Parts: sequence; C-alpha cells; structure tokens
Amino acid sequence: MEKYFKKQSTTNPPSPTLKNDKNEEMPSSSKKGRVEVNLTDLPVDPGLRNPISSYHPMDRDQVRRAYLQKGPCQPRDHKFPYTGCGQDKRRFNPFWFKDYGSWLEYSIEKDAAFCMCCYLFGEETRYDAFITQGFKSWRKKERIENHVGGPNSVHNQAYEKCQNLLNQEQHIETIIVKQSSQARTDYRIHLKATLASIRFLLRQGLPFRGHDESQDSNNMGNFLELLQVLANQNEAIKRVVLKNAPENLKLTSPKIQEDIVNAAAIETTQAIISELGDAPFSLLVDESREISIKEQMAVVIRYVDKRGCVIERFLAIEHVTDTKAQSLKLAIEAIFSRHGLSMSSLRGQGYDGAANMKGELNGLQRLIQNENPTAFYVHCFAHQLQLTLVAVAKDNNLIDAFFESVSMVLNVVGGSCKRHDMLQNIQAAKVIDALDSGELESGRGLNQKTGLKRPGDTRWGSHHDTLINLLLIVSSVVDVLEIISEDNTSEHKGSATNLLSVLDDFDFAFKLHLMRDILGITNELSKLLQRKDQNIITAMELVRVSKQRLQRMRDDGWDSLLFERSRRKAELTNLHHFRVDIFYATIDLQLQELNRRFNVVNTELLLCVACLDPSDSFSAFDKEKLIRLSQLYPNDFSDLDRGRLDSQLSTYITNMCTNSKFFGVKGISGLAQKMVETKRDIAYPLIYLLLKLALTLPVATATVERVFSAMKIVKNRLRNRMEDEWMNDCLLVYIEKDIFNSIDDEMIMQRFQNMKSRKGQL
Repeated sequence: MEKYFKKQSTTNPPSPTLKNDKNEEMPSSSKKGRVEVNLTDLPVDPGLRNPISSYHPMDRDQVRRAYLQKGPCQPRDHKFPYTGCGQDKRRFNPFWFKDYGSWLEYSIEKDAAFCMCCYLFGEETRYDAFITQGFKSWRKKERIENHVGGPNSVHNQAYEKCQNLLNQEQHIETIIVKQSSQARTDYRIHLKATLASIRFLLRQGLPFRGHDESQDSNNMGNFLELLQVLANQNEAIKRVVLKNAPENLKLTSPKIQEDIVNAAAIETTQAIISELGDAPFSLLVDESREISIKEQMAVVIRYVDKRGCVIERFLAIEHVTDTKAQSLKLAIEAIFSRHGLSMSSLRGQGYDGAANMKGELNGLQRLIQNENPTAFYVHCFAHQLQLTLVAVAKDNNLIDAFFESVSMVLNVVGGSCKRHDMLQNIQAAKVIDALDSGELESGRGLNQKTGLKRPGDTRWGSHHDTLINLLLIVSSVVDVLEIISEDNTSEHKGSATNLLSVLDDFDFAFKLHLMRDILGITNELSKLLQRKDQNIITAMELVRVSKQRLQRMRDDGWDSLLFERSRRKAELTNLHHFRVDIFYATIDLQLQELNRRFNVVNTELLLCVACLDPSDSFSAFDKEKLIRLSQLYPNDFSDLDRGRLDSQLSTYITNMCTNSKFFGVKGISGLAQKMVETKRDIAYPLIYLLLKLALTLPVATATVERVFSAMKIVKNRLRNRMEDEWMNDCLLVYIEKDIFNSIDDEMIMQRFQNMKSRKGQL
C-alpha cells in the first residue's frame, strides 16, 4: 500500500503560506499573476461584465462591493426596443424596476434583463437566463417571480450574501476584533478630521503629499501639515491622529487618501446623475494635452433641472490614445456605461470645428447621429466667433500688418524684466503728475498699474484687452522705445527705432482705434456666449444684435471714429485709403464672416425653436412650427402626443398672453423657470418638454475649456505624475464644488467604509 502514499521528507520543508494555499485553489487564469482591478472602469451594463470567477479571488469582494455601491443598472429613460412579429411585439417594461428594484438590471447592449445578486454570488455552473445570456421573454413576467423563488432559493441566498457583504458587522474579522464604543468614537473623530483635511485640499486644488513626510520633517506635505493644524486646535482630534493613532490605523497612507477622494468623487457624480434624473441631455466634448504629454478628453453634460434652470456639469476626463472619431465615441460610451447613462437620451452635441468632431461623413457627431438621429449637432458659437476674428486678421493684409506691429511692441517693450520695470516707473510718474495737476481723480480702485497685456493665440477676446491697455499707456510706451533706441548697447535698438516711426504714424493710430471698437463688439458677444446658462435662442439673438451694431458702425461710425483727429487737408488726400480700404473693408469682412459662420441659425431646427421665445408678448409664436419641432423629436413625441400638443398650444398661448406673471419674461430660460414656479409645466407638459429640449441644445464648449483650465491647476508641473483616475477624482470635486460642498461627511465616510474591510469601525 505504500505506493499510494507519498513518503514524508526527513528534512523540514518551509511552511506553506496562506497565499500559496490560495494559489493552489485558483483557476488557471489566476496563476498567471494578479492584475490590479480598476474599480472605476468596471462596466455598468450587465451584458458587458466579466464573470466574477474571472477576477482574482482576493479581488472578488472588492468588485462585488463596487457593484453593490453603484446599484443595479436601471436605465429608466432608455427607448426600449420592441421584439417579435406583427401584433405580438413586446419590450422590456421599465415599471418592473419598481417591483424588483433591489436586483433587476437591464442591458442596453443585449436588450436583456439580468439579476445583479445572482451575478455576484450565484452559481455560474447553473444555467439561469438572469445570469448567463439574459432574460428576454417579455411576455412571460411570471418567470421573474419564478427566478426569485422561495425563502431558500438560490436568488434569495445570493441576495442575503449581498446584504452581509455590505454589513461589516457580520464580517469575521469584525467579530473577532470587537471594538469598544470608545474605539469606535475615536475612529469616527479620526476619520472625520482626515476627511476635513482632504475636503480643504480638494476644494483648493492643492497637492496632498510632501517630499519628506517623516515626523521630524520641516514640511510633511499639505495633508499631514493640515491634519497637524487641526490637531493643535482641537484636543479630541489631537488624541487620535498622527503619532497618537494606532500604528495599523494611521489613515495617512496614499491608498487611504485615494480611497477617500474616490468616495467623494463617486458621491459627487451620483448627486449629478440624480439631479439629471430622466431628463434629456446634451454632450459637450473637447480634447487637450496636459503636462505629462497625455491627450485627455473632457466630457460635460448639459440639461435642465427640476427648477427649469440650465445646468452644465463636468462628468469625467478620459485619457485617449488617439483622437479618431471612432476612438472618441468608444471612450464616451465607456463613460456613459460607468455612469448608467444611455445614448438614446442624448438630444444634442456641442464640439469645436475639428474635422474628427464635426465631420459630415465620419466625424464624431455623425457616428452618434447614426445611432441617435435626435442628438443634433451644434458647432460651438464661441469657436465660430473666434474663427471670424482670425479670418479678418488673416484675409486683410493691412490689419494683419497692424497686429504684427502690436506684437513687436509687446516683444520689445515687455520682453524683459528691465524694460517692463522701466515702463511701470515711467507710467507711475505720469500718473502722479496727472494727479497733481488735477487731470486725474484719486479714489479707491482708480489709477491702478497698467501694463502691456500679452494676448492669447487662441483667444481673440484677449486682443481687445491688449489694445485698450496700449491706448491707455501709449505715451509711456513711446518713452521706453526712445530710451531703447538711444541705447547703443541694446540689441533691440533698430527695432525700437522702427517702432517709433510706426507708432507716430496716423495709419497705426487709426487702426488701433478701429480694431478696439470692432473687437469691443465681438468681445462682448464672446463673453455672453460663454455663460453656462446661455440658450440657443438668446445666442442667435446676440449674434443678430452684434451684426446690427457692426452695420450701424459702418453706416454712421466714420465721423465718430475720427472726431478726436484734426481734419487737415493733407489727411483728406488719403480719405479713400482710410475710409474704403481700411474702415469699410474691415467691417465688411467681419460681417461677411459672421454671416457665413453663423448660417446655422437658418436651419429648420433653430427656426422652429425660435418660436418659443416669449419676447414682445410671444410675438414669435407659431403653432405649426412648434408642431413641426415635435416631429423632429420622434422619440419624445408619439402621434398621440402631437395631437395633444395641438390642443395644448392653443390654450397655452391664450394663457401666456393674458397672465400677468408672464409679462416681461426674458428668454426661454426665464420662461422655463417661470413655468415651473407657477406649475404651468404640469398644466402644459408637452410644451414644457419642447422648452427643455430647446434649452438642452448646446451653445458653446466654454465649460469644457474651463475643465482644461482647472486641469492646469490640479495637475501642474510638480504633480505631473498623477495617474488618470486620481486626476479625474480630484478634478471632479474641484470643478463641481457646489455639489461636493452639499454632500454630508457621513455619506462619504460610509462609502469609504464600505469599499473594503476596514480595521476601524464606525
């Protein structure tokens, strides 16, 4: 019988560790090595999830917790497709979410229902449609009840395991290491103080860690130093944090910081998704390269909240390896999947003019519209305005030469600290002389330091500020150029001499005043277009008003532009040059570009939307066009709805024109808010839906660009090694401060606590 037994070695072998024992029980896929799971990238759609058994045994509970904290995938606003033939067509009923909301899930990808509890703890070897392929027999609701079964069914056992996993009181390690009430109190104080420090750093966009975090360091980093300040101010906190905390419960490790920030970001995102609800929304997307030479794609959603206010919220930032339209679409779908959003709820797209975005055949907007035709694309108004200004500068040689001269002035006068200080001192001396002579008034905020502001290459609104500053201190600039031209040691002597002749020429002064006035009109338009609550109708009106102002300037502005100049006979000989070649030509080119770039306002969609405008006692109201507008959104208005809309519109216009509460309402934004305030959104639900769809249409991508501005603050040169998930979490709470500030500490602490088993217990 000895051949059936393995002989024991006479030497003492090393004791197998728990890890080795576990590895013996792992599936073959696990023996290749453990790959860390990114919990934020877990697919939300149940049809796209990997089996629980495919994860490393030590990661499975974390994956389960992550899914349980997210909750079942229940896209209530999705347009559920019909299946079947003839009169026997059926579809998933979203009201089932109400009856089985704790576990029932729907996969948009597979058009099938799944059970979340059985996916997490069910028997994978046992065939069950709710675990494997998904349930699709929509006419047989009784099978859902059969799946639930009796008290001891596989489903109910899995459901109980889910509840126990989230209840740390039931965990073995918690039962073995039972903490006293004082230990729980100390842990709560400790965690709350840690969270308070993290909240401050997140709101300010500050880094957490220091170069040397040892106890004897002069600077342990913002996080530890701030925690020390709290400890010094509060004896209860001092008693439980830093060196007074247990060695195995310091709550200061980078991983703990990441978990708390991730918990804060998840709660912030869920608050945004909850605020969105079932409302239709638009998508705003742009890409930018950050400090570590990575291409990042920022995603912002635009929607109307329950108060009738237009809201734009930052949703996520995603690293993309290439910027092809198909790659961007896949990245957007991944973000939507993580947050339980449906592409079918998309009602607008707003991008800049890049070919990969706006391409008619293969651009991102076309790929999305192929899937959802009601996701209408609107080219960013602010970007189009930018293009009109660039065109004026490039296509008019005289204006192009003018801006070249301005750029040279900035480089020569403001190109060094020495010359910059010289300009400041000369200007300060002139201000003092003017105050002494009474030419200038003194007072708080008056006569502040003015320098030469360098314009941004992609922001022509900044050129307006540059020209204003140059006009204010042009005499001081001339004095600096004279000093440079007389300095034989300066390498800019020749440039300064040439610039003196340019600035002394009437031609330069005329263009300076002309471009200040033109850019003043367009700069005002640009700032208004970049407001988050701007709507498409108001944007169209602002463009129209700007064109009218430019036309009025062309017709009547010549004399006013020259009224400060003497009318010498020598100047009249060049009248045609200044009036026709410069004045008329520049304004005509600007008007031509505005008309060409903003031809979108003549599309059927926007002409119909304009009929909702309440201005002048609803003078733009057109019943037929509003009914046509509803036809452009077939997923939101059925044939029956359009019949009801006809009747509602007749009653609505009579009510609006006679109700004093709606007199003087400005814009469709004000109209939507007034309708909610007076409960007219309930009385006229279909008209209010038209308003929501109109307000949802994007105007500009300024909010996305603000994300990139925030990214430069959060991920700066000293923090260029931030990982993508960490940066996304920090950015989200930094940008959406109002949401983050409204989230209670208890919600963040509970989510942090439930992410994994913790040594401390709340």
